[in-house]
Amino acid sequence: MLIAGDLVNAASGAQFDNVSPATGAVLGATAAAGAQDMERAIAAARSAFDTTDWSTNRALRKRCLNQLQAALEGEKEALRTELVAEVGCPVMTTESAQLDWPLAESLRYPAQLVDEFEWERVLKGGGLFGDRNVRTVVKEAAGVVAAVTPSNFPIEVILNKLGPALATGNTVVLKPDPHTPWNATRLGRLIAEKTDMPPGVVNVVTTPSNDVAGLLGTDPRVDLVSFTGSTTVGKLLMRQGADTMKRMFLELGGKSAAIVLDDANPAVIVPTAIGVCVHAGQACAATSRMLVHRSLYDQAVADITAAYHHVPVGDPVDPGTLVGPVISAEQKERALSAIEEARRDGAEIVVGGGPAEGLPDYLGGGHFVAPTVVAGVDNSAAIAQREIFGPVLVLLPFDDDDDAVRMANDSAYGLAGAVMSRSAERGMSVARRIRTGAMGVNGGMFYGADAPFGGYKSSGIGRQCGIEGFEQYLETKTIALRERRQS
Repeated sequence: MLIAGDLVNAASGAQFDNVSPATGAVLGATAAAGAQDMERAIAAARSAFDTTDWSTNRALRKRCLNQLQAALEGEKEALRTELVAEVGCPVMTTESAQLDWPLAESLRYPAQLVDEFEWERVLKGGGLFGDRNVRTVVKEAAGVVAAVTPSNFPIEVILNKLGPALATGNTVVLKPDPHTPWNATRLGRLIAEKTDMPPGVVNVVTTPSNDVAGLLGTDPRVDLVSFTGSTTVGKLLMRQGADTMKRMFLELGGKSAAIVLDDANPAVIVPTAIGVCVHAGQACAATSRMLVHRSLYDQAVADITAAYHHVPVGDPVDPGTLVGPVISAEQKERALSAIEEARRDGAEIVVGGGPAEGLPDYLGGGHFVAPTVVAGVDNSAAIAQREIFGPVLVLLPFDDDDDAVRMANDSAYGLAGAVMSRSAERGMSVARRIRTGAMGVNGGMFYGADAPFGGYKSSGIGRQCGIEGFEQYLETKTIALRERRQS
């Protein structure tokens, strides 16, 4: 771990296993922080914020971000191998959002904003009561940030939290998911060895203990919690943080809809449906509900069913693999239980519906779910409302644009979505009516370090990336200077 500038083991010496989700084999051991370690990390972050010039020295912050960028690029291929091993992500995904995309811009963009952002502005007017008030609005760091990150896209989420949090002058305690700790500990080592960050500016604390992690939500020295993960845990963090009035950024779950309008090119349907399977469906923005106009629905079910029989499932190291394992045995059981519940409730499981079959023996200990298509349900069914986080697609027919919009919005979530139409104008019109934080029209990609991402409703609070994500880590202060008139 990285605590107060030192690379350390847990004070107790405790460790936990890092297990391959593809094989079930133990990859190695990771320090298992206890309460004493977390307390030390929080204290170090607090001290670094309060006693160093990190929060005010923009030149230092930019230099350190650039140093970290260079260090990560120097170990890019080792990091790629590590991600495939501990995340179980197909190696093809590391060429996009799993590694290459965030490495290209997640630190560079906020480092650029250090120079370009409007840190202060002077308000016009202010001439009340006969005197002139010069009012200056100042943006300054929020303080100590607790960054809690998930297992599905760990380095992507970590960099998109660390970049803006550090560029705006905060200090950080990073708590990675215990299923995928090594990308974070590698990052901590690079910070310690390759950057000029003062001790305590970034602390990396690995632990399998929810009680230890929970200290970040209750400790009054933590000013802001930046969390990406499940809605259930996000709500818990909000409750935990209420007593100390912590600011919250929460990027939570989703049950996003891909809408296929009646004038859509049928050729786009199957690729969109297969996209849900990438990385075994473990993406919060996955369009795991596909709403298809009734005139196209039957053919879509047939075509998607045929295609799902041939989706490549297997070893994530294989460049041809699209569907690797889900992250754990527990997650596999949750996905299979949700499918079985849908089956009992009358759903038609047209393909898949169980563990993946035909895998080589050495993957026998892995957590593989067969790509699954569910039909014969309406939008109120549990399988159409709950986030499954597995390679499971629900197909639903609709009658017209209004019906599609109603169904898409009939969800507790509001994270992302997609619309397909031969008319860009019509597609944009439907997209504007969907209550989600991001939409793609005709394959449009909303991802980017400059593009704010987050959700409505139970999909979260706040935005990651973009100017909005940069400002997420800032406080606002107004200073008024009274200038008396000369008599």
